[in-house]
Amino acid sequence: MNTQVNADKASITLSMACMIHCLLMPSFLVLTSGFFALSIDNELIHKAFLIIVLPVSLYALITGYRNHKVLSYFYIGTSGLWLLIFAIFFGESVFGELAEKSLTLLGSIIVASAHYKNYKACKELACECHD
Repeated sequence: MNTQVNADKASITLSMACMIHCLLMPSFLVLTSGFFALSIDNELIHKAFLIIVLPVSLYALITGYRNHKVLSYFYIGTSGLWLLIFAIFFGESVFGELAEKSLTLLGSIIVASAHYKNYKACKELACECHD
């Protein structure tokens, strides 16, 4: 299987993991009575996600465009990535925690959607990137 397809699937998985982290982390902290709150640096986790997501997503989107020539998926995906970057570096400090979570969720949904469309376009056009 082609690396572009794997990168699209990995990007979708990472986007879903990011959403799950955003939605369930508060519940986890409540259930553990804050015991782990001191040992888990939430901002470090966000930046680690971003360090992994950016190159994988950009690789898949650029390679997908080269395969199927649909530029809109690249634009959609990069706009989602910019939302994630903005949320991590400016969301909480400028707009508050709710805005950071909202921007992160929206960015993750946009990124996952772009990768799904990228993957489907490549399959529909019978690109040489599939087995």
